[in-house]
Amino acid sequence: MARKAAPEKPTGVQGKLPEPRLRKVYKESVAPKLMEQFKFSSVMQVPKLVKVVVNMGTGTDEKELESAIRDMTSITGQKPVVTIARKSVAQFKLREGQKVGCRVTLRGDRALHFFDKLATVALPRIRDFQGLNPKSFDGRGNYSLGLKEQLVFPEINYDTFDKIRGMDITICTTAANDEEARVFLKLMGLPLREK
Repeated sequence: MARKAAPEKPTGVQGKLPEPRLRKVYKESVAPKLMEQFKFSSVMQVPKLVKVVVNMGTGTDEKELESAIRDMTSITGQKPVVTIARKSVAQFKLREGQKVGCRVTLRGDRALHFFDKLATVALPRIRDFQGLNPKSFDGRGNYSLGLKEQLVFPEINYDTFDKIRGMDITICTTAANDEEARVFLKLMGLPLREK
């Protein structure tokens, strides 16, 4: 019997992202400023971006869920996980186990690229944008925000989208408290309003 030849390996790395711009900004300006301001004794104490979680609720409609998955995949560059209802709620006609939305957890370079795109491209495109609420921290250094429409991202084409859908975005950091996280996110470019 003749042996099958091994399939050729693709040349070049597919799906590899370029070096994030924010990594250089973090090393050269953000980390030294935070070390000086908060008197950290070690570089390991300086807050870092751990992950960014993007969540989109769609209800129980299957077609809307497919559209949300398509939109989220194009926005984040990663395939979302379908979220399932944990318990039944009669008022919402919801049963335990039904598909109700999708979410993506971005880490590493993908998180930095998404954070950069959110802060520099998407948020300034919001109509009458005055800055983000500085009180949306959770007490542990994480920040949450909500967007009312997905059209602020340049990947969404106006001609192909079917319905305006909002999304929740949570930015998780290693900051010990909200004050450290607030200064860190401002230095990274997130447009937070003054109190």
